[in-house]
Amino acid sequence: MKVTTPHEGPWLDDAAGRLIRPYAVSGGRTRPTIALDLLSLVSATGSSPQASLGPEHSLALGLCDGPTSVAEIAAHLRLPAVVTKVLLSDLLDCGALTARDPRFYDNPTDRSLLEAVLDGLRQRL
Repeated sequence: MKVTTPHEGPWLDDAAGRLIRPYAVSGGRTRPTIALDLLSLVSATGSSPQASLGPEHSLALGLCDGPTSVAEIAAHLRLPAVVTKVLLSDLLDCGALTARDPRFYDNPTDRSLLEAVLDGLRQRL
C-alpha cells in the first residue's frame, strides 16, 4: 500500500483512494467567501499566507504560478470544484492569490476560448 505524503500530492492510497474526505479539507465549509467561476483565473501574488493553512492550500498555491483556472486546479488536486473554490477563497482572503473574473472575456462561450481551456487541461493532465 503506497500512501502519498502531503508534500507529494493529495493524500491518496492506491487501493482506497483519498484518505481524507473532501469536506474535511475545507473544514466542513461548502461555500467560498468569494464568488469564483470555474473559468476564473487565479494567480499567486508572491506573498505568503499569514495564517496557518492546510497542505491542500499549499498544493493549490503551488499550481498558481501563472493564471490558472479554478477548473484546472480542481482537476490537479482531484477535489470537487466547490471544495477547491473554498480553498482558493481562503488564499484570496489572505492575499496570497488574485482572481480575474471570466466576464472580462469578450465572449466566455466562444468556441476558441473553450478549446484553448480544453487543450490546456489535456496538456497538464
